[in-house]
Amino acid sequence: MPTLNDIRSTFLNYFEGNDHTIVASSPLVPRNDPTLMFTAAGMVQFKNLFTGVETRDYTRATTSQKCVRAGGKHNDLDNVGYTARHHTFFEMLGNFSFGDYFKEDAIPLAWDLLTKGFGIDASKLLVTVYHTDEEAVQIWKKHAGLSDDRIIRIATDDNFWSAGPTGPCGPCTEIFYDHGDHIWGGPPGSPDEDGDRFVEIWNLVFMQYEQFEDGTRKDLKAQSIDTGMGLERVAALLQGTNDNYSTDMMRALIEASANATSSDPDGPHKTHHRVIADHLRSTSFLMADGVMPANDGRGYVLRRIMRRAMRHAHLLGVKDPLMHRLVPALVGQMGAAYPELGQAQSMIEQTLLQEETRFRQTLDRGLKLLDDELIALPDGAELPGASAFKLYDTYGFPLDLTQDALREKGRSVDTDGFDTAMAAQKAKARAAWSGSGEAATATVWFDVADKNGVTDFLGYETENAEGKIVALVQDRQAVETAATGETVQIALNQTPFYAESGGQVGDTGLIKTDTGVARVTDTRKSADVFIHIATVESGSISNAQAAVLNVDGARRTAIRANHSVTHLLHEALRNALGDHVAQRGSLNAADRLRFDFSHNQALSVQEQRNVEAEVNAYIRQNTAVETRIMTPDDARALGAQALFGEKYGDEVRVVSMGVEDGSGKGTDGNTYSLELCGGTHVRQTGDIGAFALLSDGASSSGVRRIEALTGADAIAYLRDQDQLLADAAAELKTGAADVPARVKALLDERKSLSNEVAQLRRELAMSGGAAAPAEAEDINGTKFFAQVLNGVTGKDLPALMDEHKTRLGSGAVLLIADADGKVAVAAGVTKDKTDTVSAVDLVKAAVAELGGKGGGGRPDMAQGGAKDASNSDAAIKAARAVLEG
Repeated sequence: MPTLNDIRSTFLNYFEGNDHTIVASSPLVPRNDPTLMFTAAGMVQFKNLFTGVETRDYTRATTSQKCVRAGGKHNDLDNVGYTARHHTFFEMLGNFSFGDYFKEDAIPLAWDLLTKGFGIDASKLLVTVYHTDEEAVQIWKKHAGLSDDRIIRIATDDNFWSAGPTGPCGPCTEIFYDHGDHIWGGPPGSPDEDGDRFVEIWNLVFMQYEQFEDGTRKDLKAQSIDTGMGLERVAALLQGTNDNYSTDMMRALIEASANATSSDPDGPHKTHHRVIADHLRSTSFLMADGVMPANDGRGYVLRRIMRRAMRHAHLLGVKDPLMHRLVPALVGQMGAAYPELGQAQSMIEQTLLQEETRFRQTLDRGLKLLDDELIALPDGAELPGASAFKLYDTYGFPLDLTQDALREKGRSVDTDGFDTAMAAQKAKARAAWSGSGEAATATVWFDVADKNGVTDFLGYETENAEGKIVALVQDRQAVETAATGETVQIALNQTPFYAESGGQVGDTGLIKTDTGVARVTDTRKSADVFIHIATVESGSISNAQAAVLNVDGARRTAIRANHSVTHLLHEALRNALGDHVAQRGSLNAADRLRFDFSHNQALSVQEQRNVEAEVNAYIRQNTAVETRIMTPDDARALGAQALFGEKYGDEVRVVSMGVEDGSGKGTDGNTYSLELCGGTHVRQTGDIGAFALLSDGASSSGVRRIEALTGADAIAYLRDQDQLLADAAAELKTGAADVPARVKALLDERKSLSNEVAQLRRELAMSGGAAAPAEAEDINGTKFFAQVLNGVTGKDLPALMDEHKTRLGSGAVLLIADADGKVAVAAGVTKDKTDTVSAVDLVKAAVAELGGKGGGGRPDMAQGGAKDASNSDAAIKAARAVLEG
């Protein structure tokens, strides 16, 4: 009996042998279709090849595509566990032609694989075709020998595929397997078609037309093939069952659940085990592809699937968290085909454990409160919407969980009442932002969020995606279109652009639609809506358009490096200076980083060197940067550092990087840095490249600021420093290593020469060489000496003043120095005269005549500055007048 792994390999190898390229499964989060919440079909990753927007180096492809149908337009969640074939996660086997072969090859390829490759009894197969597709009918008759009664013509959209009201489209042919008349059900198109007897196993889509808005069609230049066969369905067939949950892989997961819970896999609890097995696959693969539990968007759907499985574990009577213990069984079954599952195993296990631990507290409390609400209701009455909203809003018990619990009691929820209560809460929140300026603008984004939901951020995993424009805003008003040259704020349903937050600057890049291109110059966020501030460069863009979103990748890479290194820097500073160090702000831009931290004195040169060396050591360590989602309390208990001034919700992203050298700091084992952070980061610390600490300075009282560079900017800076040193060495005619000693010698020599010059100036001034000396005169019993000194600087005046006062013995002195266009004035009074004469008064009088202002000092010595020494005689006369009284 072939296993699912055998069947997958047989399929891919068969088409590879028929000149198809095996293409790896794309992620479960589609990057090229904004209408999809999750990848739900194999053709999603090839959409642009079918439309001709993109070409690759192959025209034939085959895949086994991971698919999830649990939200958006494809949602099978409520049926999982209760039917034989519904799953939230499944694999879609497919073969594709992009303008290469068409119907005449696609049908034989499918038929031969089924009947010869897999050995399926041809008499058990029948097909459907679109009722006007006579070409497909004739190929089935010719190649497969099918009679008319085994070719069913279908006139509905079940056998005509289209991506939307316009674009590529075409008829389908579906292959069904008849499990036999012992199972209830009728053939496709019959009243009993929903039974389990006839099961569709393969769908072949012939994309041959392009449809236009007026409903007309024309042939595509490149006709293409898109097929999809459910791996689980064909495996059930080949393993002799019509129940997907009886296949080898699903059975292994069901038995793992049964063993872990000591219960019968096929007894009364069969449905619980099926739900757990299915949901284990979808939740694990979603997390491996970057989706993490959240309260909105894809993260909410993931959490909903998790909690549904965890509730079924609760119904099994399991007292401790279960889901994380089943991950090794899943990796054992599917890890070889999908290596990303094994690579993320530890993260998946930790996240499931944390979620289930939290959820069990919510579940126990919520079920008790729900029972209390039901006691007050008549038998069979539905739960009021207000009560359901109270459970959700106050106690964290989501609506879908309330509905699931009530279904088993034969009750329902007044969902209209729930929606009314939710709307009232949103209106209250919106009213809290009323006002002007940014507050008034925020109300616009509350309206956008109410109408379209919050923005789904894709940027942790990708820098390129597609999205749908949900709002355009200019001058706080919604508009429908923005034309070339206009600046506009753009909101989308999903985006890879990071919005400015936590010190990390917003992303820039391009938004392209079919009618125009807008350049994003900044990205911000309000009411959880990402706001792309952009200028339309060409054409026009309109609301409701699909858009290609391209973040400036080089800029984002530099920002990531600068943001990640602040985490390492934070820890290095704590190690160097003490545990009192805490982040007090940061800037993580593309060209630099700034990091503010609590510390009350400058870092010594050696401390700066030690910090820089430690950061670079952990960069070279090149360990993985890991992210986990948990509650703020759990994160702090783990030892994670919270950022100053940041507000946290009921869950946070915890970023860890680096491995300690053996000291084993904190409660998280040997993790070097552990911080709460919502920013984007490098995948490995080595991606930072290098770290150069430029400066340490004061930012405010008790806060220091470090400026630094990373990567290519750091290398360029260090090279510039090397070049400056080389240039200095050349000028000094010495080697680079001898530059410090040579500079010190020159500075010592300069100081010595400066002292000699100052001494000569003083001697020259005292000897009368600087200017003709005046004789001391007696004014009201006080000897007064005044002199103008050309070529003497202001800094020489204090020493000269002391010498003149000593020579005078008793009295007052006024000196005016004029050198290099700068005028300085000094006045001195011997101590025996300071009771009657103040040097300050003499300086102020003289300075005023020389075009200066002020002047000050002590009664025995004062100085001031002036602009022009040409009026020195008047200045001396003004000082004399002060003495004359």
